[in-house]
Amino acid sequence: MIYAIVLAAGESRRMGAPKQLLPFGGKTVLLAVVDRLLLSRADGVLVVLGCRAEEVRATLADRPVQVVLNLDYAQGMLASVQAGVAALPPDATASLICLGDQPTLDPAVVDQVIEAHRQTGRGIVIPTFNGKRGHPALISLRYRDEILALSGEPGLKAVMRGHLEDTAEVEVHRPEILDDIDTPEDYQKALKTHGL
Repeated sequence: MIYAIVLAAGESRRMGAPKQLLPFGGKTVLLAVVDRLLLSRADGVLVVLGCRAEEVRATLADRPVQVVLNLDYAQGMLASVQAGVAALPPDATASLICLGDQPTLDPAVVDQVIEAHRQTGRGIVIPTFNGKRGHPALISLRYRDEILALSGEPGLKAVMRGHLEDTAEVEVHRPEILDDIDTPEDYQKALKTHGL
């Protein structure tokens, strides 16, 4: 079973407002991500919350997702990855690491990554666009203990770049895998690009 872990615990310092709650096409940015994942072949969705967790959780109330709290969200993204991985159900075999600020994520890309994992048997599958790595990346839970033992820099990259023999890169034709929303300019660009 492959579960999507959505990282949505951050403080959105560069944005100046919680990215998770920004409007995007009649939803919030986070809800747009979640809904796209629910259309994919992922077997389940876990959303890791931290900053303003209760407010953000309320926006997810009617979606079939598991909410995980990362009390150490101020420590950065690695703490959220670890909180999500630790909360995965026993039947989980792999996780998709998804960013909570990629509202234009294409479910077909998620499916491509999952299919590449199934076809190649590789434990790490990373989508690329023009040779650049993006999200969501899949990682087998045979690396669970290694992920949970990580600390500090370079974070998850230590695992993602540390097993070349077990890594597959999948070229996709969607530049959105490289885009996330960190600043007001990023947000305006995403709205404009999608006619919102």
